Amino acid sequence: MDNGIGTKLLRHHEEEEVEGALTERVWTESKKIWRVALPGVISRVCAFGCIVVTQSFVGHISDMDLAGYALVQTLSVRFVNGILLGMSSATETLCGQAFGAGQHHMMGIYLQRSWIVDLITLTVLLPVFIFGTQVYRLLGEDEAIAQSGGYISLWFIPFIYNFVFSLTIQMFLQAQLKNMVIAWLSIFQFGMHIPLSWLLVYKLGLGVPGAMISLSVSSWFLVIGELIYIFGGWCPYSWKGFTVAAFKDLVPVVKLSLSSGVMVCLELWYNAVLVLLAGYMANAEIAISAFSICLNINAWEFMISLGFLGSACVRVANELGRGNAKAVKFSIKVLLGTSIVIGTFFFVLCLTLGKKLAYLFTDDDRVADTVSDLTLLLSFSVLLNSIYPVLSGVAVGAGMQSIVAVINLVCYYLIGIPTGALLGYMTSLQVKGIWIGMIFGIVTQTLALMYLTWRTDWDDQVKKSLERLNRFYVKVPGNLDEISN
Repeated sequence: MDNGIGTKLLRHHEEEEVEGALTERVWTESKKIWRVALPGVISRVCAFGCIVVTQSFVGHISDMDLAGYALVQTLSVRFVNGILLGMSSATETLCGQAFGAGQHHMMGIYLQRSWIVDLITLTVLLPVFIFGTQVYRLLGEDEAIAQSGGYISLWFIPFIYNFVFSLTIQMFLQAQLKNMVIAWLSIFQFGMHIPLSWLLVYKLGLGVPGAMISLSVSSWFLVIGELIYIFGGWCPYSWKGFTVAAFKDLVPVVKLSLSSGVMVCLELWYNAVLVLLAGYMANAEIAISAFSICLNINAWEFMISLGFLGSACVRVANELGRGNAKAVKFSIKVLLGTSIVIGTFFFVLCLTLGKKLAYLFTDDDRVADTVSDLTLLLSFSVLLNSIYPVLSGVAVGAGMQSIVAVINLVCYYLIGIPTGALLGYMTSLQVKGIWIGMIFGIVTQTLALMYLTWRTDWDDQVKKSLERLNRFYVKVPGNLDEISN
């Protein structure tokens, strides 16, 4: 009997030790995740918050300008931002794996390569904004909305060039766990944007131009602060100055960037296509305004998810660079668990607030009523935001962007959009039908990403990451022709 009691006590003690060890591991991993995620969440929420605040100011100027702004921001800006964010995610993969492998000096070279690639890409895409009115007419949008959107799109040009630097620098800094500076700069950016918008729009009476000038000024404030931080010596190991090495091996970087670009673009353009479909419905002005308000609320919450996407990328890339496949698997579990808890909180919040959210952007009761009807769908979209971005971040960290691009293409464009168009135009659901189709596409994508993550051989991914780092490695940076900054 004593032996039985002793065995039970020993087993109980061992279970407590395992549970204690697991709790400690989860706590340790959570700290690593939040060290990357929290600054990323703050910076993205503040940066996108500036866009949302600008929409709010424009919306209170006129309903037509609100629809025009929504068209530009949801179609043109999201189109270009999707390409640049995707192209920049190659920087996220390479810098994360280089930091994990201890190849710190390569990170500055990867950053400069991304500037070159993104700057050329954005300049090529500039006609989307220069000929905005013609583009929207070609897409079949209402003439008045197309005219307003074309005018506003010209004001977006100074703003979009900040993406070349802000997106890549954030990935560069977060890969080496130095992105808290971006969080502080973003808080100052958002803090100055609201009073500056009020000053230019209402006190100086500049209207739409005032709102757009404020958006550009606040966005470039962030970029200038980031450049001062890097050039000022706060990244001594990862930034060695400008170098001609940035122009070497651009082709393989462009290939990885393109697969990354397609992956993210297909995701971000998905909502844009749905706004386009809403523009073909009766009462297009109300449909576009209401749908874009919901999508912007969804996108603002999605900035939190992007923080976890960035954290997932960094954690996976770092551990792959270190050659630790087990740590990758554990990190994925903790990331998903944390993100789902946060997503559930915002799911409940959206259900509770309902119609009140709409009046932050418009005084039109018709638009507010339409937003209220979409609240349930908005809530489910917010909940899904807590899952698939984390899985996308895992794929980016492992360099599997091309596989995810195929998944996004099939789930969004062969399943989601046709379903949404069918429900929106062939039934009485209208905008609701479009959004139900969107959610259906996201659900299928989430299931596919879960299967991909579950089936991935992470030991094999360790080998691939080492091969990738060796292919891009520059042995002695001191021998390169460097230009002093």
